[in-house]
Amino acid sequence: MILAKRPEVDRFLKAPDKAVRAAVIHGKDRSGVAERAEILCKAITPDLNDPFNVTVLTDSDIDGDEAKLDEALTALSMIGGRRLVRVRLSNEKASIDKMLAAALKSHAAGDFNPDCMLVIEAGALGRDSALRKAAEADKAAVGIACYEDETGDVARMTREALAGDKVGLTQDALDRFVSRLPRERGLMRQEIERLILYIGPGSGRTIDTAELEQHLGVEPDASLQDAALQAFGGRPAPAQSGLRRAFAEGESPVMAVRQASIHLGKLRRINILQGNGANAKEAAKAAGVFWKQEAEMLRQARLWRLEDLDKVLESVNAADVATKTTGSPDQLIAERLILEISSRARRLGL
Repeated sequence: MILAKRPEVDRFLKAPDKAVRAAVIHGKDRSGVAERAEILCKAITPDLNDPFNVTVLTDSDIDGDEAKLDEALTALSMIGGRRLVRVRLSNEKASIDKMLAAALKSHAAGDFNPDCMLVIEAGALGRDSALRKAAEADKAAVGIACYEDETGDVARMTREALAGDKVGLTQDALDRFVSRLPRERGLMRQEIERLILYIGPGSGRTIDTAELEQHLGVEPDASLQDAALQAFGGRPAPAQSGLRRAFAEGESPVMAVRQASIHLGKLRRINILQGNGANAKEAAKAAGVFWKQEAEMLRQARLWRLEDLDKVLESVNAADVATKTTGSPDQLIAERLILEISSRARRLGL
C-alpha cells in the first residue's frame, strides 16, 4: 500500500502496524530517506546494533547472492523480540530491483519469518520499478516516497527543533531562515543545530531578523543567491559579478548551479500556486521567498512562464552533470549557465 500524507507516514514510522512485514522508503533526498528509515527501524528494534535481532545488507551483499537475503529473512530471534532486516541500496540496478521485489512479495505472503520486518532504503524509484510496484500493491507492505520538503514542513521542523532546546525565532526571522535553508534533510538539520548553538541551547531566547542576519553573515551562499536573482532578473553584469565573488569566497560551481535550480523552483512554485488561485503574496510566501526579495521575485514570475522555466531547467540539469564531471571547466560552465539565463530573461522583457 502507499503512504503519502505526512501525518499517516509519521504515525506508521513511529508505530508500525504489526501486519506490515515490509517497507520501501525511497527518494532523491537520501538523508531524508535515511532519517525516516532510522525512525522506523528503532520502532522495530530499539538497539540497531543488536547482532541477534538486526541484519544490515547492501547491494554488494546481495548482488548475485539471493540466498543471503533469504537467510536473513528466515532467521529467528535468539533472544526474543521482532527481527529487523535492513537493506540499503546505493544504485538502481535492474536485477537487484527485481530480486528484492520477489523477496518482498514472498515475505509479505508469510513465506519467511513472519516476525521479521524488512526495511529497504533506496534512491528515487521510478513508477516502472518492480520493487516500488510490489511494495505499493501488497497490503502487508508499504511504499513511502520521500519528496523535497515543502516550505511549511521546513518551518515546522525548524520550530520544533528550536522549541526542543528552548529557543526561538520571530516570524520574520523564521521566514528568512527557512528561505536560506537547503532542501536536503541532512544539511538542513546541520544548519538548524548551528543556529541553536548560536542562540544558546536552553537560554529561552527568541531572536529577530536583525540578530539572525549577524549569525548568517555575508556567506558565499548569499553571493550565489544574488547571482541567481540577478540572472533570472535579466541583469547579466551583476549576476556574473555575484558569481565570481562567490567563487572568490570559496563557493563551488556545483553549488552555483544548485542555487540557480533553487531559484527556478521558487519561480515555478509561484506560477503554479497563482494558477491554482493563490494571490501573489500568498504564493511568494509559500514558495519560501524572503520578504525583502518578494517584489523582485513576483516581477520575475510575471514574465517567466512555466514553459520558459522548463527550457531553462534542461540547461540547469545539463550544467549540473557537467560540473560534476572530472576534468570539466566547472567555473566556466556555471558562468555560462548564469549568462544564458540572463539572456533568456532579457528576451522575455525583464
